[in-house]
Amino acid sequence: MGAAIAELGYLSNPIARSMSTGQTGAIGVVILDIRNPHFTAIVKGASRVAVTRGYDLLFVDTGESQEPERKLLETLSRRVDGLIVSSRLPEESIAWLAELGKPVIFFGRLGRLGIHSVGTDGYRAAFMLGRHLLELGHRDVAYVGFRAARWNQERLRGLNDALAEAGLAARTFEVDAPNAQAGERIASKVLLAPQRPDAVVAYNDLVALGLMSEASTLGVRIPDDVSIAGFDNIEFGRYASPALTTVDMHSERMGEVAMQRLFEAIAGDLTQPFDEILEPRLVPRASTRRRNA
Repeated sequence: MGAAIAELGYLSNPIARSMSTGQTGAIGVVILDIRNPHFTAIVKGASRVAVTRGYDLLFVDTGESQEPERKLLETLSRRVDGLIVSSRLPEESIAWLAELGKPVIFFGRLGRLGIHSVGTDGYRAAFMLGRHLLELGHRDVAYVGFRAARWNQERLRGLNDALAEAGLAARTFEVDAPNAQAGERIASKVLLAPQRPDAVVAYNDLVALGLMSEASTLGVRIPDDVSIAGFDNIEFGRYASPALTTVDMHSERMGEVAMQRLFEAIAGDLTQPFDEILEPRLVPRASTRRRNA
């Protein structure tokens, strides 16, 4: 039989396989912005596991938009055996994901909604950054957040809980997008405030890098005048000048774990919704330093 297949040049037909097994041999991966290295790393991790199972990935980039997501997910679910989803949809609008008829792994803590989820502890990540800044002598700390993100609030809560140990709370600012350009746009408001903060924690590394880039234009020295830190540990942060202090959220590992759990769900081995939470890792670098007395 093997020789006959070789002679005929047989190739696997995914449509025929779907008809005979009821499976498509494909996984849908829905991410918010492929330009964000955090999501690129998630895809890389997920792809590494899928390849070992002989599965193809269908990627969808929602471009940080909530509007088309439900229709898009419903359409995609008919073409795949399961979905891995990162979404800006509010929690009250997500319950229908469990009704798609396909296994779904979501990024974020959604086990209570009946949806399997994988994530990294954002509260713990921000708490570690807050402690780090306190140990460096910083007392006036600002948080530049992105309110539309599901994990924004837990990061702010973690930061404030750390600062509360010294009787402090973060000043808050908001960007209109989770990217470097938004960090640049808000830089003057944050760094040229009448009372400039000692340190700034940004919603993610991209926002932090935007702040740092614009700081040089504004004549603000990082970290001499202001310490800056972010989240995600994207590769670009290592090569910034100064190198960016961050928290490693294990983006690739999140993708790997999500894909492993999705295959378990496809096989029917996951019966109860779960939240699998990875432990973050503080990565101190030169963008934060001890506050001058």
